[in-house]
Amino acid sequence: MLFELSKSYDYLVSGASTLGKDVIPRLAARLDIQPVTDIVAVDGPTRFTRPIYAGNALQTVTDNQPKHVLTFRASAFQPAGQGGSAPVENIDSTVVSAARLIAQHRSESDIPDLSTAQIVVGGGVSVGSAEGFALIEKLGKTLGAAVGATRAAVDAGYAPNDWQVGQTGKIIAPDLYIAVGISGALQHLAGIQGAKKIIAINSDPEAPIVKIADIVLIGDLFEILPQLTVELDRLGLKR
Repeated sequence: MLFELSKSYDYLVSGASTLGKDVIPRLAARLDIQPVTDIVAVDGPTRFTRPIYAGNALQTVTDNQPKHVLTFRASAFQPAGQGGSAPVENIDSTVVSAARLIAQHRSESDIPDLSTAQIVVGGGVSVGSAEGFALIEKLGKTLGAAVGATRAAVDAGYAPNDWQVGQTGKIIAPDLYIAVGISGALQHLAGIQGAKKIIAINSDPEAPIVKIADIVLIGDLFEILPQLTVELDRLGLKR
């Protein structure tokens, strides 16, 4: 269906979400053009900036193709204001798809959405168990924060897949990121590089996350987290 609709448009755009990363490259292949993905800045009608080398460098790309197939990293842009003039069109499509929706499974939660939260508390594999992640969740609830996890913690079964932060998970840009028991693997750092402030709670003073954090607490997370949560509750800092 997207292929048929693309004939009427010069720009075909999606967020760099799980769905966008799946659909947009296949659409570009069908159109026989090169997609420009994970854009973090628009420099002109055909010039875009995107991260490379797991976010350690930025690349400026000029796209002089007849059509432009793009994905944007939502966390790199401010929310759009009200009163935009772009029209919204309802399109009736008679295209028959070979895909069939079998079921939808959504996670129900009262915590903020990880992709857009202003505060995120993330846990690593050092938390040790799904039960240990209850400490992360409790701190998150006290701060009104979203909860994230490293890929290693998710793979170990300590946290659900939709909590994964990193190059292979969600890219986030909160005002504050609290990294608990996270060493700071390159793929995880690529997912939090937009964070304005980072607090690291870690027992290893040489961990990579410690070297980039704004504030560091060195010690046992199982001792620090309960004390920190109690003190925040006492101060009434719940958002």
